[in-house]
Amino acid sequence: MEDRCSLVRASRLAAADAATRNPWPDHVNNGEEGDYPFVANFSKGLPHDDTGEVVPEAYNLLLRALTTGRAEDFERVPVGERKLVNPRAGLAFDLEGTDAQALLMPAAPRVDSARNSAEMVELYWMALCRDVPFTDFDTNPLAEQAAAELSRLSDYRAPKENGRVTPGLLFRGDTPGDRRGPYLSQFLLRDIQYGTLRIPQTHDTVRRNRDFLTKFDDWLAVQRGERVAPIQRDHVNRRFLRTPRDMANYVHFDALYEAYLNAALILLGLDAPVDNGNPYRHSANQEGFGTYGPPHVLTLVTEVATRALKAAWFQKWFVHRRPRPEAFGGRVHAHLTGLRDYDMIDIEVLDSTALKLVHERHGSFLLPQAFPEGSPMHPSYGSGHATVAGACVTVLKAWFDESWTLPRAVVPNTSGTALAPYEGADADKLTVGGELDKVAANIASARTMAGVHWRTDYSAAVRLGEAVAIGVLRDQVRVGHEDASFGLTRFDGTRMTI
Repeated sequence: MEDRCSLVRASRLAAADAATRNPWPDHVNNGEEGDYPFVANFSKGLPHDDTGEVVPEAYNLLLRALTTGRAEDFERVPVGERKLVNPRAGLAFDLEGTDAQALLMPAAPRVDSARNSAEMVELYWMALCRDVPFTDFDTNPLAEQAAAELSRLSDYRAPKENGRVTPGLLFRGDTPGDRRGPYLSQFLLRDIQYGTLRIPQTHDTVRRNRDFLTKFDDWLAVQRGERVAPIQRDHVNRRFLRTPRDMANYVHFDALYEAYLNAALILLGLDAPVDNGNPYRHSANQEGFGTYGPPHVLTLVTEVATRALKAAWFQKWFVHRRPRPEAFGGRVHAHLTGLRDYDMIDIEVLDSTALKLVHERHGSFLLPQAFPEGSPMHPSYGSGHATVAGACVTVLKAWFDESWTLPRAVVPNTSGTALAPYEGADADKLTVGGELDKVAANIASARTMAGVHWRTDYSAAVRLGEAVAIGVLRDQVRVGHEDASFGLTRFDGTRMTI
């Protein structure tokens, strides 16, 4: 026993020593903060002029605070009624896993790029399709129109079939699991066995066809940090998730690790098999509990969430400071109404059918928001929801046998009042791994459906979260007493063993 403990202590010391020797990475942004000062950067809540551009002196005070990191410099940043969200979180360190500042994200697409334009056109279409049920995407004319225009864009990077976006692939995530079966993951639909509670996944609802910040005065007030009345939720007429608006409402109020804790409980309730590297999977006389058992995974799937947020917050505030889509929508509106001349805006946005339909519906070129307050008071890239999704789902893919098929797949009915069996041809191909990838994409993409994030805020951030979780899982293996490993499929499709 003493020999084993000595080996564990040596392993812990070696892990700590290796962590201190990791090279410090070079964090690179896309350079547009310098190329288009005070226009192509996050500035929500600071003083803005009447065209919606941030007051330079105020933004420079924010940059100073981010440079020094001093509490007194942050207190000097002028804001409206809403407060900046936790900018110093990205400077925190952890004793488990990789430090937040040691992980990288690629530079975000620039506001003058075709890729950024494609993401903005997708956002306009998401706003137009908020009340179309996912089960109707294959036959809905608006969804068909969206798929057709997105297929024509020069740099739209999303799932396609034979080079085209089909209505069935519209707004889906990037992994093979996202392409199979219903749009919504089974982990967002099935009942949750929470001890002696059995919880159906029915949700508060909000009004159909009700979007926000479509008038310039309202939009400008929110950019200046003014508070607005909260959205009204119907707590009586609860429904299963079925539309993009339902999903946007979910991610407006969720606890960030909620969907993944639910997924863990669902899998435990189904007695889903664990990964082959679990030391107790093949034991004749032992089972896991505090280590490599249910309490371990339930703790671990939530434990990585705060570490993921610290990593995302470092990227948001200290590296990229990407503007929110609602801010870019303000630039589009100002350009087309003659308030400003922003020649960096790509023609694919300005000539898009989606933008014309938004103008017909709302009388402005602003991006309609699902939330009255619009986006949160922190920069866009990467998405906190997506980073947490990537981290939590990585833990679950490592813990459970990804190849196991989920039994009895379901979909909501048209009204969202009940679940019905899913009878698609791929019903027997909905695996644990695929549906976990899908729930990560569902939650992260719901933030884009709300209008508060870009597609790359999701696609890059889930991989950041994955890196966070891999660091934590490595430390779990190093400091445990058992001979254990974790095998998982990464978001890029490659397999790895920890």
